[in-house]
Parts: sequence; C-alpha cells; structure tokens
Amino acid sequence: MMPFTQLVLASHNTGKLKELQAMLGDAIRVRSVGEFSSLEPEETGLSFIENAILKARNAAKVSGLPALADDSGLAVDALGGAPGIYSARYADGQGDAANNAKLLATLQGVPQAERGAQFVCALALVRHADDPLPIICEGLWHGRILEEARGEQGFGYDPLFWVPERDCSSAELSPAEKNQLSHRARAMALLRQRLELA
Repeated sequence: MMPFTQLVLASHNTGKLKELQAMLGDAIRVRSVGEFSSLEPEETGLSFIENAILKARNAAKVSGLPALADDSGLAVDALGGAPGIYSARYADGQGDAANNAKLLATLQGVPQAERGAQFVCALALVRHADDPLPIICEGLWHGRILEEARGEQGFGYDPLFWVPERDCSSAELSPAEKNQLSHRARAMALLRQRLELA
C-alpha cells in the first residue's frame, strides 16, 4: 500500500476528477491541481506515457503531494496511430465536433475492416516531483471507427467509437457501463492492484 491518504490529480477537468475518485474509492482523497495552480504544463512528450509523467511531476511540484496524471486519446490503425497524443487538439483546438468531423473526413472511403482503433489511457503516479520510479499503468479499449456519429452520452470521440462487446457506440453506453469497460477503467484497475486497493 502506498503511504498516503490523498493525492492531486493533474487535471482541471471536474468530470475526470469525479470519475477517478469513484474508481479509487474512499481510501484516497483526490484533489484537483486547480487548487494549487491554474497553469498547465506544456505536453512536450512524444507518447501518452511521457506526457502523463510530465503532468504528474508538475502537479506534485506545485502541490507538494503525490500526484496522478492521465494522458489519453484515440489511436486509429489506418492512420498509423493518429490522432494519438494530439487527440484533443486534432482539429487545431476547435473542440469535439470539429475533431470528429476531421476524423470522419480523413477516413472517408476506408472500408469497415480497416477502421480498427483503440482508446489509450496512460496513468502515471509519482510520490513526489523527482520520483525516480513512477508507477505507470496503461489501459487499451479496442473497437473501430463508425462512418457516422451515434449516441448522446460521453464526450470526445465516443460517438464514433464502436464497442464490439456491446454492439453499440461508446456514446450509447450508460456512464456506469463506460466506467467498467473504458481504457481509463482498465488502467485504473491496474493502479488499484498496484496500490493494493483492489
């Protein structure tokens, strides 16, 4: 068991804070980095793991607490893993609808069999800013990209992400179902094991 009762989440996203607190349970109190700083570190890494470590170290530095960071996105097979670490700013920071429109346009004419994709989540937990041994947990959620949006739930690329085991899009799942199946849920399950909270 890690020797702490609270940690700071390297995110200003209240939805993500709530989701991760629910997944971690009551043993650890999760606080937002927004309580300590409004500045976001520059994500200069070339992988989800590098960016997660960067964000975790920054959050630990500004808060003085152990820190957890999540870097996640969508990797499309036919696009060589793009949009990848640039998922949130795929359409130059114009938001989810623009990102989805760009992805659909880019995949125009790509047959169903070649539209495989996975949501990726890399979690990095550091005990302090200079922790030489961050805990890294990854989760992958395999599916494929639809030819048009379906569903009203979720956010980001959820309306375009087909979930084979449920025969629907990610945006057609209830929040509770998504929290059991998603890339973030899979990475968090590994983290809970590492922290002996499972």
